[in-house]
Order: sequence, then structure tokens, then C-alpha cells
Amino acid sequence: MDRREGPGRLGRVVITRQEVATRVTDLGLAIRRDYAGRFPLFVGVLKGALVFAADLFRAAALPSSLDFMGVSSYGGDARPSGIVRLTADLSMSIEGRDVIIVEDIIDTGRTIAYLRRNLATRHPRSLAFCVLLDKVARREVEVTVDYVGFAIPDEFVVGYGLDHDGYYRNLRDVAVLDPSASA
Repeated sequence: MDRREGPGRLGRVVITRQEVATRVTDLGLAIRRDYAGRFPLFVGVLKGALVFAADLFRAAALPSSLDFMGVSSYGGDARPSGIVRLTADLSMSIEGRDVIIVEDIIDTGRTIAYLRRNLATRHPRSLAFCVLLDKVARREVEVTVDYVGFAIPDEFVVGYGLDHDGYYRNLRDVAVLDPSASA
């Protein structure tokens, strides 16, 4: 595993880089099939979904656009704060567009619910959600997700874009992190 010094101690690998690559390819093929003849806008949610959004965008291989927005629901802790806030908005209009929101992880469901409410007011033609990781056990708000990479247990994970205090995003695997342990 690639390793970057940071807070916490990396534990076991939950999803290998090969498993991630295979699943992203499968998700891209499903999106390509579902959006054939359309020109969707992929919207990556920064910063965690950056790597996933780029790989998914290429895997879908559709005539499409890519944009990003920033949303935060985490404070300095490894758990969601319960408050969702927009930190960076889209650079283009989504009115009349088929929009696919690309998110790294669903935890409580609050961020996805916020995004659905916020973006629906902008009158997209359609709005779909694609997430890499789904922590079903942590769900507080019921949300519908159209494409899911992996269901994972309630453990704090890093890698493939997911971080702790800005570290570990560059790991190719998804691994458990014990943020209370020293690196």
C-alpha cells in the first residue's frame, strides 16, 4: 500500500485498488448504458470524490461534461457534524441537464439529501446519484442512490480520495484508519 505520513494508523485494506478499478469500470458501463444518446453532466463533490469522479467520468466514456461542487458535513472529527454547508458552487447551470452527482461516501445521508434539495431547485432534467461507498448502518436520513460501488461496515476509511485531516487521499486502496493512534 502506498503510504503517506499523517494522523492515525492505517489498518487493514477494506477494498483493494483492483476491486476499486473493476467496480468503477462496471459503474461507468452502467451509466453509459443508461445515458446512451444523452449528454450528462457529472458533478463531483469535493474533495473526497475527486479521484472517483475522474475515473468514473473516463469509464463512462460518454459525450458529457464534468463540474465540481464543495459540500462539507464533517468538522475536525471523524464523524459527520450533522450540519451540511456548501463550500463551493457549480461553475455552470444545470437547468434542463441530466445530472449525475458523484459522491465518495454516504454516511448519515444528510449530505445527499441536502444536495438533492439544493440541486432540484435548479431544475435539472434528471438527477441521479453515484456513490463509491455506502455505510448503510449509519443512515439517519433515507436517500435513494442510483449507483453504489460498495457497501461497507461502520468503520472510518481513507484512500482513493477519502481523507482524515487532509491526509491519505492519495492511497490507491481503501483502508481502515484508527485516528486515535499515532502514525
